[in-house]
Order: sequence, then C-alpha cells, then structure tokens
Amino acid sequence: MTPTVLLAPDKFKGTLTAARVVDFLRRGIAETAPELRLLSCPIADGGDGTVDAALAAGFTAQAATITGPTGSSRPVRWALRDEVAVLELAESVGLQALPGGELAPRTASTRGLGDLVRAAVDAGARTIIVGLGGSASTDAGTGLLQGLGAQLLTADGTDIGPGLDGLGALVSADLAPALDLLDGVTLIAANDVTNPLLGPDGAAAVYGPQKGVAAAEIDVADAQLAAAADVLDPDRTHRDQPGAGAAGGTGFALFLLGAAQRSGADAVFELVGVDALLAEADAVVTGEGKLDVQTLQGKGPAEVARRGHERGLPVAAVAGAVTLDPQQLEQAGIGVAWDLTSRAGSTRRALEEGEQLLVEVGRDLGIWLLESIGHATGESR
Repeated sequence: MTPTVLLAPDKFKGTLTAARVVDFLRRGIAETAPELRLLSCPIADGGDGTVDAALAAGFTAQAATITGPTGSSRPVRWALRDEVAVLELAESVGLQALPGGELAPRTASTRGLGDLVRAAVDAGARTIIVGLGGSASTDAGTGLLQGLGAQLLTADGTDIGPGLDGLGALVSADLAPALDLLDGVTLIAANDVTNPLLGPDGAAAVYGPQKGVAAAEIDVADAQLAAAADVLDPDRTHRDQPGAGAAGGTGFALFLLGAAQRSGADAVFELVGVDALLAEADAVVTGEGKLDVQTLQGKGPAEVARRGHERGLPVAAVAGAVTLDPQQLEQAGIGVAWDLTSRAGSTRRALEEGEQLLVEVGRDLGIWLLESIGHATGESR
C-alpha cells in the first residue's frame, strides 16, 4: 500500500498562504520521496486564511462589495458549498482591511460584516460560519447589527455613528429586522477566544491596544461598551458569555442574533475534512509562520498535531520561526520541527526566500517521512 502523508499547514502570515506552503513542500518532498502519496489540506483557525482553507477544500468562491472598516466600499471574497457559507471578518473589516494599514480605534466598524452576512443569506446560505480573527474595531458588533437592518438609535431617533465613538449615544435598539432576516439560518461564531465583553478580561482591556486604543482610554472604552450592553442586553444574558469579547465584541453581537460559538480550528477542520484525511495518512506535516506558546493555545497546527499524535502518526512541523523547546514540541505531539529562519541565517532572508527554503525543507522532509513511516510500520527505507 502506498505510504500516505497529510500536508496540513496554516498560513505563514504576511508571506505565504497555507496553499502555497503546501505547494512548495510538495515540490521538495517529490524530489527525495516520489513514492509518497501526498494529501493537501491547507488549514486555518477562524482568522485570516479561513476562506482560503474553505476554497482549497472545494467550496466555491463568491464575491461581494461591502462597507470597509472605515466606511469606504471594499470588494471581498467568501466561500459557499451546499448552503454552507464561510465568511472572514479579517478580510472584510479586519486590521488587514484598514486603508493604508492606519488604525482607527474610535471609528472602525463591523458594518461590512453585516453586509457580508446579508449577501450570504441572499445567496441561499442556511448555515453561516463567521471567522472572527483579526478585528480592527471595538464596536460590540453594533455595525454588524446595523448592516443586518437592526435599528440602533440615539435620543433624537437617528442612527448611532460608527465604531466605539457611536456606542455612548445608543439609547434604543430594535433587533427584530436582523432576526427576521436570519430566520432559519444557523450562525456559528468561529474563534477560540473565551473573553467576556467587559472588564479586565474584556474586549477593550485585552484586545483594544492592538486596535490602537491607548492605555489611558481603556476604562473609557470599557464604559462605552458597558453602556451599549445595557441597551442591547438588559437581562445580562450574553455580555459575560465566553467569547462575547471576541473581535472587539462582535462575538457579543452574534450571540444576540442566536449564534453558537465553536472553536475556530474545530469548525474549519470539520469543513475541510481533516479527520477523514488523517484516517488515510501514515504521517502528517503541519506548521505556520511562527511556532510559539500561542500555537499551543488551541491554534490550528497544535490541533493537527494533537489529532495526528493521538492516531499514532509521526508528526512534523515547518515554520518560519520556532521558539518552542524540544520538550514543548514533544508535549504537543510534534516529533521534529524545521525552522526557516535558522536555515536561512536571518529573518530577512527567511521572509524573502521562503518559497525556496520550503522546497529545501521539503527535500529533508521526504527523507524523514520515509524513515518515520518505515519505523512506524516496522519497515526500513
């Protein structure tokens, strides 16, 4: 029986998509181990790259024009298969969607995500998976709600403004139009964040700084989120729910709309069929741009390694940089890890020549895979 290897890396953020990582590793492996059967499965964990992973798994690319995080129109992609839609906050209204990369901590809005959900419903989606990583805003998802038709009004009956700045003026909310639009639709918030909306572990305190909220403004921002929550969630049902603080409070808004939260890795793995592919594999290769302690907190490569290790498969990882020590790698189920930065001799070269370095690593991987699969099956090369 032909030895089979599953290639299931995440993206190398800022340099290579997961699909490209797979392509270059395949080239190298084919040079030293052409007898191996290679299965390709680019992965993601709910952040940027989630749509790419769905497309690589056979979903069909869809296009929509939405409201970007600072109000300008923006073309975005999403994925559809069999009435299941995969949407990505990062690409639509996330940090990477900010014009010129300039942070807008007070005014960035999630309205475009509401536009995108509406587009998916209009296209016939009955299950909508929303990857929540990489948010640019801290608006408690009010923009999302407005994009779906909810009436969020000021004292004089006008719509509240965008972003964090608009929250303090909110005095009344009617979510019925949004709930009617989503009647019969299953919403899934895909992320691994367990933070509540408010407080020292909440959206403003923990995630506000990466969106540009200054340390001196955290308490004010948290108070604005609390004021909005009093209007949107008077029974205090959802504000303390684990995950409500995801994506600047977008998790909170999705909960108001009846969404269920799932681990981003679990949701994506189910879509792309990771478990079925692992069942065919004799070894598995995963990785991402940086293997570090954050990887171990439920990120995609750690989950691939865990599932592969539980099946008794040899597991290898490839990363732009590796800061985990051998014991941490072993505990994660990773038998060996290749580090492009160490191979290149510098971070600059690793970034500039990542494609060629992956081919080189692929050659080494091919040899390791043949030996590891041989040991696992009691055979030698």
